[in-house]
Amino acid sequence: MDWNEMQVQQPTVMNMLKRSIEKDRLAHAYIFEGMRGAGKKAVAMLMAQSLYCPYKQNAAPCGSCSECRRVEHGNHPDVMLLEPEGASIKKAQVEALQKELTYKGMETEVKIYIVNDADKMTASAANSLLKFLEEPESPTLALLLTENVHFMLDTIISRSQKISFAPPELERRIEMFEAQGSSKAAAALLAKLPDDVGSNYTGENADWIVQGRALVIQLVEEVHHRPQQMLLTLQEKWLTHFKDREELDIGLDLLLFWYRDLLTVKYGQQNLAYPDQTERLEQQVILMSETEVAKRLQLILDAKRRLRANVNAQLLMEH
Repeated sequence: MDWNEMQVQQPTVMNMLKRSIEKDRLAHAYIFEGMRGAGKKAVAMLMAQSLYCPYKQNAAPCGSCSECRRVEHGNHPDVMLLEPEGASIKKAQVEALQKELTYKGMETEVKIYIVNDADKMTASAANSLLKFLEEPESPTLALLLTENVHFMLDTIISRSQKISFAPPELERRIEMFEAQGSSKAAAALLAKLPDDVGSNYTGENADWIVQGRALVIQLVEEVHHRPQQMLLTLQEKWLTHFKDREELDIGLDLLLFWYRDLLTVKYGQQNLAYPDQTERLEQQVILMSETEVAKRLQLILDAKRRLRANVNAQLLMEH
């Protein structure tokens, strides 16, 4: 992804960063917030290239010099990437990063560290990072990438400049999944999932997402019309399909999309995750106020948060 491509996909973000780079007025820390697939990591890498590229034009890096290539391939000594180990970013990872950042840049004055999925830091890791944000021991630029900024510490948010990325073009993503063999219904759902999730459930693995989709439709029907059946469905079908925490998190996303679709239908908008279920969605939205839909969305988000805290999956879903 080069600068011009991102300029087309995220014009507001790129224009803002371009002005800051050209005027040498970059903040010491940024939060890039938006859906996975919006280009947050690509923009972070482009910023690193821009700061180090000796041949950039205005703010756009050349993309072909040794500095640009090393950033792109992940082997520039002054650009560090921190990502979750398993389900979270741990305190030890942040402390190791801080130790590296105390050393003078090997080739540049400013070191750059990119924290992917920054909302997945444990409480102790987030507090360690906060101390470093408040009192960095060397010139640094922090780029914190997140899909869920509301999961991050308020104190980290207040000490960073937040930049919101527009959602990726949905139609483009739907066409991509259809071209990989997904049905229209499955492609509409996969397009709303994070890239690293959606791409795992195409081809031979497509049936899993189709079955999960059917379970969501069954469960929400029971919520509204057959509540006595819900717990049995959870035990016999839901928890046997969404077996581990990663899969259950996807299941909660699919459930979240259903209630988002209710609001979308309520306001006559398009781009549904369940486009073939419009009639059922219209029937349900008549029975629910906007406040009630919003409450259910919040409950699902709370469940996703509690899932990360290692609560029992069955008790979580029953609750």
